[in-house]
Amino acid sequence: MKRFALLAIALSFAPAAHADITSKIQSSIQLTIDGAASAAQKIGSTYSIQGSNVTLDTAGGLSALSAGSAVGYTPADYSITTAGDAFSFTETFLEGDDSLGASSVTTTTGNLDDLPMYGLTTTTSGGVAGSLSGTIGSDHALTISPGGAGTSAIGQIITELKID
Repeated sequence: MKRFALLAIALSFAPAAHADITSKIQSSIQLTIDGAASAAQKIGSTYSIQGSNVTLDTAGGLSALSAGSAVGYTPADYSITTAGDAFSFTETFLEGDDSLGASSVTTTTGNLDDLPMYGLTTTTSGGVAGSLSGTIGSDHALTISPGGAGTSAIGQIITELKID
């Protein structure tokens, strides 16, 4: 009994336990609507000839470039060098893109009036908001409604409990 009384007296003089508790709840919603985009790359004109046992009589080739039109070409004239012998001949022309003027931007919407269309063009339409929406309740409950094509909605809740 004496031991218990000594223990009780010793514990009464011990300092009280001290702990800081921090709680943090953070909620967020991110709504995104994709913008329209277009990427265009012009293709240049090319002209080539190749052959054997062929003589060039009149040279051809690419024409001069003029604004607003593609480079044309003039075919060449050839003849067989040694009649009766085997020959081969290939003439290739790829007409490239014409030279377009500068595109203008509509000042009220920020959109291009005309999208350039060249040999290599990738165009993506913009997203449609539709019913895209998100809310965060006072209890941190997230409500997300999907939108149309080209949209995304991301909801996140972070709960942190720190005891020091």
